[in-house]
Amino acid sequence: MDTKPATEQHLVSDVLLAEPRGFCAGVDRAIEIVERAITRFGAPIYVRHEIVHNTYVVNDLKTKGAIFIEDLADVPPGATLVFSAHGVSREVRAEADRRGFQVFDATCPLVTKVHVEVAKLAKEGFEFIMIGHKGHPEVEGTMGQLSDGIYLVEDVADVQKVQPRGRQLAVVTQTTLSVDDAAAILAEVKRVFPHVREPKKQDICYATQNRQDAIKIMAPQVDIVIVVGSPTSSNSNRLRELAERLDTPAYMVDMADDLQPHWFEGRPRVGLTAGASAPDILVQQVIARLKALGALSVRRMAGVEETVHFPLPKGLGDKSMREFSASRS
Repeated sequence: MDTKPATEQHLVSDVLLAEPRGFCAGVDRAIEIVERAITRFGAPIYVRHEIVHNTYVVNDLKTKGAIFIEDLADVPPGATLVFSAHGVSREVRAEADRRGFQVFDATCPLVTKVHVEVAKLAKEGFEFIMIGHKGHPEVEGTMGQLSDGIYLVEDVADVQKVQPRGRQLAVVTQTTLSVDDAAAILAEVKRVFPHVREPKKQDICYATQNRQDAIKIMAPQVDIVIVVGSPTSSNSNRLRELAERLDTPAYMVDMADDLQPHWFEGRPRVGLTAGASAPDILVQQVIARLKALGALSVRRMAGVEETVHFPLPKGLGDKSMREFSASRS
């Protein structure tokens, strides 16, 4: 017998699923690196910072033998260490080398591209403006590629505060920003510093762009948007903010239990998406909860099909995918 109040059973009429949503290639790769390291070398495997910003993923890896740390002093001698998908500073890399850890780098290749660009242009005498959020590990990692000469701007107003020492200036961007916010800040950078050098290809990653583009299409079609993602996830937060900017109420949930029935009162058409670090199992649990609230139909938007795949580091990529898949099950 259904004990839910009758009003709860009829709050939601239909669900529109964003395409694409959920895991990106960089997140898939990072999680696979940790799981393969555990299979290959045995638990525990140490991971500097959360491998990706998702509570479910981190807790799942903990049960498999991953230990998440912030300070390399907490890693015992001879241990295997994984750098998170967000990347690390040169100082952290040097310390890991000094301590003699076996290191596997799960830095997203799109973040690594930014690091390489910074190192290359710094040798040519460039200073940098970095567009990003203070305290985010990706920003700390990118800014940590240099000892000085890189200036963080978080909003348009910050641009006026930058006082570069030299004449050669380049701009780089955190990969998980709001595309629109970053464009506004970049426009101000170019206004204040007309000769600034931009990346050949924008730094905001394809997955961030695609998920934000899907929200722009979806939000006007629904009464409310639900974003599956953890509070620490930058790209998930940007999805919620974007929906709200499009005048559609939006909420971010870590899990299905976070859904509040009163959110859906008078808002029966629900748009559902997930940040790039949120696994599909959480999306399916949210769908089940929305069905319990009355949803009769769940349909997928037409959207971009993502086919990007990043190779694994040497030492982890030589097992066959079939063999590894068997070890995961």
